[in-house]
Amino acid sequence: MVAKAVPNEAGIAILSYCGSSILMTVMNKYVLSGHSFNMNFFFLCVQSSVCIITISTLKAMGIINFRDFKTDEAKKWLPVTVLLVGMIYTSTKALRFLSIPVYTIFKNLAIICIAYGEKLVFGNAVTSMALFSFGLMVLSSVIAAYGDIQHALETHANAGAHIATLNAGYLWMFANCFCNAAFVLAMRKRIKITGFKGYDTTFYNELLAIPILLCSSILTEDWSSANVTRNFPPDSRNYLLGAMVLTGLCAVFISYTSAWCVRVTSSTTYSMVGALNKLPLAISGLVFFDAPVTFPSVSAIFVGFVSGLVYALAKTRQSKDANAPVLPTSSNSNAEKDSSKEKA
Repeated sequence: MVAKAVPNEAGIAILSYCGSSILMTVMNKYVLSGHSFNMNFFFLCVQSSVCIITISTLKAMGIINFRDFKTDEAKKWLPVTVLLVGMIYTSTKALRFLSIPVYTIFKNLAIICIAYGEKLVFGNAVTSMALFSFGLMVLSSVIAAYGDIQHALETHANAGAHIATLNAGYLWMFANCFCNAAFVLAMRKRIKITGFKGYDTTFYNELLAIPILLCSSILTEDWSSANVTRNFPPDSRNYLLGAMVLTGLCAVFISYTSAWCVRVTSSTTYSMVGALNKLPLAISGLVFFDAPVTFPSVSAIFVGFVSGLVYALAKTRQSKDANAPVLPTSSNSNAEKDSSKEKA
């Protein structure tokens, strides 16, 4: 029996993907922006647990499919999961100290790390247009940092303490960019070995992350009743726990809608959606969390938005023109021969 085509399916898929990614970031910020929240590992453990329960339920219902757990495959995938834990932990720490617009802008720097990592490891090309987009990404980050510091000096009585908080956020953000690149590169190499597809990676990533996150929480976080009460005040405890569960569901929905977008649109459209999505994501921080609306902050969002568009166009042109001029960076000839164009 042939399934009927859904009217405007591409538009629905794109809106679903954008909406789920925005909701995920906003809910993460809601939990992490608590006055005394310091149980990041526990928060991430709840996310991963909800994700595993959800995808296992969907598999039992026949909606999605992924391979069953095998110990030998888990051993091969474990290093990737460790890098994932590093990436998501540093991400929560950065989001704790930075506003959503600044966090979104600085996330672009991870693209630079990944691009040059792929050049060195897989021999992928970095075109001059991509280099221009990288310059815009760096510029937008500098503008955002300048705007943050300027606003702190002008509006906060204890500007020194606030700037110290921002500096901590920038350090965590840079650490996240490197962890992000390491995770993506390691995952690409392991996918070649294991042959994982679709929800296979989600299943093993989240399942293996749970014991790592739980042990890290037990060993490094304060589980005294006083600290638990500070992290989950009685008047907002149910809202916080509900938000945690919702972020886990959003993670699954993002994976599903990403695959949906790829299936019903072109790869070019999907790349552009990823670039365009940064604008409403940054604006959501201005709307929901009273991030400062200043000329530097708005300029940084605009430049970051343009840099994402230029990068998406660069990748689209590169896929169409295998002979595009590339930047001279060092790599061995074997890596050039074994280059792969697929994106993890």
